[in-house]
Amino acid sequence: MNIAELKEEIIRYSKTIGIDKIGFTTASTFDGLRNRLMIQQELGFQSGFEEPDIEKRVNPALLMDQPMSIISIALAYPTKMKDRVVSKPGERRGIFCRASWGDDYHLVLKDRLSKLEAYLEELVPDVRFTSMVDTGALSDRAVAERAGIGWSGKNCSIFTPEFGSYVYLGETITNIPFEPDEPLESKCGTCTKCIDACPTGALVQGGQLNAQRCISFITQTKGFMPDEFREELGNRIYGCDTCQTVCPENKGKDFHFHEEMEPDSEIVKPLLKPILHMSNKEFKEKFGRLSGSWRGKKPIQRNSIIALAHFKDESAVEDLIMLMKKDPRPVIRGTAAWALGKIGGEEAEKALQALQASENDPEVQQEIEKGLKMFNPIM
Repeated sequence: MNIAELKEEIIRYSKTIGIDKIGFTTASTFDGLRNRLMIQQELGFQSGFEEPDIEKRVNPALLMDQPMSIISIALAYPTKMKDRVVSKPGERRGIFCRASWGDDYHLVLKDRLSKLEAYLEELVPDVRFTSMVDTGALSDRAVAERAGIGWSGKNCSIFTPEFGSYVYLGETITNIPFEPDEPLESKCGTCTKCIDACPTGALVQGGQLNAQRCISFITQTKGFMPDEFREELGNRIYGCDTCQTVCPENKGKDFHFHEEMEPDSEIVKPLLKPILHMSNKEFKEKFGRLSGSWRGKKPIQRNSIIALAHFKDESAVEDLIMLMKKDPRPVIRGTAAWALGKIGGEEAEKALQALQASENDPEVQQEIEKGLKMFNPIM
């Protein structure tokens, strides 16, 4: 079997194991990406979750000896729940972004890549490879763009003609010299809907994202959320879909190809108040299968408090007061104090006044003061 035939066989096999799209590119360095990453680093626009060594992000030869090609794969994920639940007064709900619906996509893609690796070994006994998904050194999007999976949109997502940007990406570096596929031409044109709609102005310009201002990143932080972002969070408790949902290329895109990606509406759009009191064990039992649980319960609980404030949910006042009195974590106590100020009411005000005298943490004290000022803006 020659290389061209091998490539066609890999494409054929990929369809049988649940890979929705596959592309091939060379293992040469990503020189254009290097320049962009250096600019992002200089501007302080990186999230801090990335591989810190830029050279490893752009040079496959630093990740595997004598690489020849990279195989890029994409799996389409759903955008709509089959059994939709509605948030209502007294039973307010938060929302996980679509990329965190179903089983953790890292595990799903690793499953597909491991099957692809095994098949490569069956066909080419001396094959070498290394695979990665999201947390690997390479940029999944840069690989996918060069492999013809899709074009890089102005919101920094990869857009496939078939599935829009609602795809998970992964790749396998290999020593097989596959013929590379051609990159696709961008269809973004003069459209700036994603840039205009970004709640926090994180999209600086087409193709440039300040991750430090991106709600998707902000929901994953563990400290106090800056005030300016609390107002924009809405009921998001993990991630953000705005720049995808406003895109004309994504209109009508909704694919349900993979059972393990199907969302449980009670999990991905959960009731907010029960989250506030979950133990670690309860959190893992309910949310552990989601990729959005990777930072643990603290960010999700903090975001849930802010979401309750967004709804001005008076039924949550008692829960928030209890957090202020008993939770050992300053971030949770302080965020609860701020939320009480946003929700308002006599009970909330009295609780803030009472706890102001007993709270010892200076950051929590600041949050209590913020809460009290909402009752009396001239304080």
